[in-house]
Amino acid sequence: MAATYVSKRKPGDVVLKTFLAGGIAGCCAKSTVAPFDRVKILLQAHHKHYSNLGIISTIIKVLNKEGVRGLFKGNKAQMIRVFPYAATQFSTYEFYKQWLRKNLGHTQFSRLAAGSLAGMTAVLVTYPLDVIRARLAFQVAGEVMYAGIIDAFRIMITQEGGIRALYKGIVPTMLGMAPYAGLSFYCFEVLKASLLEYFPNSCGKPSPHKGDDLVLLVPAKALCGGLAGALAQTVSYPLDVARRKMQLSLMLPESHRFSNWYTALYVVAKEHGVKNGLYRGLSLNYVKVTPMVAVSFTIYELLKQFFGLDTHLER
Repeated sequence: MAATYVSKRKPGDVVLKTFLAGGIAGCCAKSTVAPFDRVKILLQAHHKHYSNLGIISTIIKVLNKEGVRGLFKGNKAQMIRVFPYAATQFSTYEFYKQWLRKNLGHTQFSRLAAGSLAGMTAVLVTYPLDVIRARLAFQVAGEVMYAGIIDAFRIMITQEGGIRALYKGIVPTMLGMAPYAGLSFYCFEVLKASLLEYFPNSCGKPSPHKGDDLVLLVPAKALCGGLAGALAQTVSYPLDVARRKMQLSLMLPESHRFSNWYTALYVVAKEHGVKNGLYRGLSLNYVKVTPMVAVSFTIYELLKQFFGLDTHLER
């Protein structure tokens, strides 16, 4: 049965620390897999210089053409986006989790809905930076449309449709985020509870703040996070492909074919099929998402313990 610790701290202090813990966890996770993210974008959007290449050959060509820095292209915009995104996602997840439990009870639906709502909230707050990051990452040496984050923002606002350009692809992103974030948080919580229940001696240790409670060991946290991320990504990946096509549409030939998410899905499926279209780059995404989500949840859980939040948030 879930237990609630009544905190003597100010609610604002808990919210601030939760926000900070989430932001740091997100930045650590994304930095770990930044090179794979660049390669995934090039493969997803069928960049003309990399359209016939695989994962390894694309990495080699990027290194030869742009050097090591090429693998991190767009990462500055990524970090600027990731901190508020992850901070918002984790902190609102804790809020939604408690609010839904209070109003709907400790049900499977409330656990899924909390993660979905948190993911969608984070997307709405930070989506323009994701679009800009994708545009910067899609550029290759010698074919630069945007000089940097500010330049991309200026051009998109003044020449590419204003605010609507910054939210290009928001619908498939929200549709994909609902199952992805929901399943990520849900699977992590379920796996964590299962390991603590069935393997308490090998996977758990006493909480540093409440000795009668158990917390997962770091390897167990990472395992739960990695499995949760892989499962969630499998379900939502086609919508991620549609999102990228829409975000990069003005940089692609016949951009009108990617004007909305369902036509983008149709065109990709018709021209490239399921394996090489809707799920192109998924194997790379497993390599990227599994450690990324593992690092994200692990760092967040450790920071919660460090800040004493594991005793101030309902579990």
